[in-house]
Amino acid sequence: LLFMRTIHSHDEVLVPSGVTTTVNARVVTVTGPRGTLTRSFKHFQCDIKIIGGKDKKKIQVEVWFGSTKERATIRTVCSHIKNMITGVTKGFEYKMKFVYAHFPINVAITEDGKKIEIRNFLGEKIVRKVDMLDGVTVVRTDQKDEIALKGNNIDLVSQSAASIQQSVLVKKKDIRKFLDGIYVSERNVIEVEA
Repeated sequence: LLFMRTIHSHDEVLVPSGVTTTVNARVVTVTGPRGTLTRSFKHFQCDIKIIGGKDKKKIQVEVWFGSTKERATIRTVCSHIKNMITGVTKGFEYKMKFVYAHFPINVAITEDGKKIEIRNFLGEKIVRKVDMLDGVTVVRTDQKDEIALKGNNIDLVSQSAASIQQSVLVKKKDIRKFLDGIYVSERNVIEVEA
């Protein structure tokens, strides 16, 4: 089977001031005002290196003689690195709303925002407990029936939100009629707290 291979493909991510990055054998570490994030890209067939001077540093991702699928990984790696930079500079916030028709969902936040307990979902007596992943905290917002998940790592924040949503799935009923649950309503970045 013959297919064309592009000799050289690359893309770059600009590193803003106040953020330091290191690349060692496709393991990227990003440090900023909010903390440090590390991610391994060893499963991608690509070269990752830091280029540029002190003021205009860039992370370059390149693929030599890559097929179409291998070239597609360049943008993926760049997006992951951009999310890491955003996480250590601004942080991520997911807001979730409680939706119920009759039985009000009762939520208690325990262990300093590391655990959430959900009661009275569809009038059930069972207490659903969901642990937040590392670096993710959950707080109540000013609005009624709303919580916010905050953290630096977008993967862990969104996975924690998904775990909360999946803990309150409606079973053995018509989900078109029973719309009760806890759903993600907003995805934002947290601005730098001055």
